[in-house]
Amino acid sequence: MKKIVLTSIVALAASTALMAGVNPAVCAGCHGQNFEKKALGRSDIVANMTHKEIASALIAYKTTTESDELVMKPQVSRYSDADLKAFAQTIGK
Repeated sequence: MKKIVLTSIVALAASTALMAGVNPAVCAGCHGQNFEKKALGRSDIVANMTHKEIASALIAYKTTTESDELVMKPQVSRYSDADLKAFAQTIGK
């Protein structure tokens, strides 16, 4: 039963994210299927972040000059702030 509920939540998050224009499958490569991993072994675990923290981080990556954050810049630069905020609502807490 737990797997069914978790699978349903992940599917809902994925479909909501797709409506926002962001493809969460791209994120899974580094952050894990459920955003449970430290990307490249050093990022925060996204699943533990609030929606507001995620949105702020994603939007900040669009203009970052920090070398350890530059990997995210091309990932988010194609999306509007509204798309990133909508996507952030589908992950985290």
